[in-house]
Amino acid sequence: MVRLILGDQLNRYHTWFSEQSDDITYAFFECYDEATYAPHHIQKVVGIFAGMRAFAAELQAQGHRVHYGSIGQTQPSLGENLQKLCMELNTQRIEIQQPDEYRVQEHLLSLSENRFQIKVCSSEHFIAYVEDFKAQFSDKKTLLMESFYRRMRKSTGIFMQGAQPLGGKWNYDASNRKALPKGHSIPPRYFPDTDVSAILKDIQQANIPTIGSLGDPKHFYWPTTPEQAKDIFYYWLEHDLPFFGDFQDAMARNQWAMYHSRISFALNMKMIDPLWVCQEVERAYHDREEVSINAAEGFIRQILGWREFMRGAYWIAMPDYEDLNYFNHSAPLPSWFWTGKTKMECMKQSIGQSLDHAYAHHIQRLMITGNFMLLAGIDPSEVDRWYLGIYIDAFQWVEITNTRGMSQFADGGWIATKPYVSSANYIHKMSDYCAHCPYDRKTRAEKNSCPFNALYWDFYERNESQLGNNPRIGMVYRTLNKMKEADKVALRERARWIHDHLENL
Repeated sequence: MVRLILGDQLNRYHTWFSEQSDDITYAFFECYDEATYAPHHIQKVVGIFAGMRAFAAELQAQGHRVHYGSIGQTQPSLGENLQKLCMELNTQRIEIQQPDEYRVQEHLLSLSENRFQIKVCSSEHFIAYVEDFKAQFSDKKTLLMESFYRRMRKSTGIFMQGAQPLGGKWNYDASNRKALPKGHSIPPRYFPDTDVSAILKDIQQANIPTIGSLGDPKHFYWPTTPEQAKDIFYYWLEHDLPFFGDFQDAMARNQWAMYHSRISFALNMKMIDPLWVCQEVERAYHDREEVSINAAEGFIRQILGWREFMRGAYWIAMPDYEDLNYFNHSAPLPSWFWTGKTKMECMKQSIGQSLDHAYAHHIQRLMITGNFMLLAGIDPSEVDRWYLGIYIDAFQWVEITNTRGMSQFADGGWIATKPYVSSANYIHKMSDYCAHCPYDRKTRAEKNSCPFNALYWDFYERNESQLGNNPRIGMVYRTLNKMKEADKVALRERARWIHDHLENL
């Protein structure tokens, strides 16, 4: 029998590995198709391959039979490699852990048409069951993360005091929105240190196209083993969690990590367990006075709430979800999204760090790059492609629901109850970007006005028929309706110029 282990299924605690049998071969494949279906960041490809190789070596050291297909030695697709191995081993029995991505699941299940016996097992990673999610939301016109989150808190007992939420409130989001004070110094971060030179050479010899930069391949700083992931997490727990609650939404020039844990890659690769992570944060809150309730709850909400919620939404909505385009946006993505060469400081910083580190935190993704894409009317398919490729933690199950739903409102409000857009005011409030930008954040329709300002009002005016009745944005339309007609005309003209010159911003 062959058991397939995908690149994002590196769960050493899976029950598969509790038994050792010479009749079971664990198969890993580095495939060209999987490395190129999106324009992946070089750090993402290197990180996945490094994690796979480390896990395969660990299983082999434990006495398991392992077949490892390195890039350059494999067929392009997973299915081709799996069928070839089964023929060599004279078996038709294949076990897989349920893939997290719809396209991978469909591809692997199609092998049953070739007389292979496919058994699908749980990945034993996620906290929520998709079936329970469907039971809660399948007949709803919109999803509500808060109701899901409360159910998860109750079912796990995380951050609960009997039947009530710890502290008396379910959600401390209103206390998670402070900007960094002037002169605030962020201490050095902890990074692992892995030599990935051999992997980089293999990738280059296989002619895999990538984006972004790697840095010194002898000092790769993303986790490639559970031990490294836990080291990152424990360092963050000790030094950064006390500041995370206040400043999780804050942004600053040349600060790509801020107070964020940087464990999303390890989580999405299943190197570490999400429930364990939440329990450790809860323990820190109880044991340490400096860990505030808004810090602990804010982090737990991201994992126990939002991450699990996105997975449930994905499996309800796919495959139709990837074609939704509520506003019929069709503009191409400006080329500077692939270079970071734009005069807008907020975009230059957010895109630049993404190219350098394959990472940006959730507010940079939602309220900087995503905000601009929505206001500019970028085709959601191009938005998906960019986010899926550039971020090391991006896999479709968690990427597309966040971008096409939360960020781009392309589902018309199924996931998000309002479009997440803003003018320069929000960006200035939450960052120091505007102070270093040639555009004027204070004006709307001048030649040097921040593009966000005119695009913001133009977006709402253009889409009033689709958004005007939304109770969460009534104030926007009341303000818009009070504007002088001459001001509206000036805003339209400025917005039209921006739309026509996206490449030159």
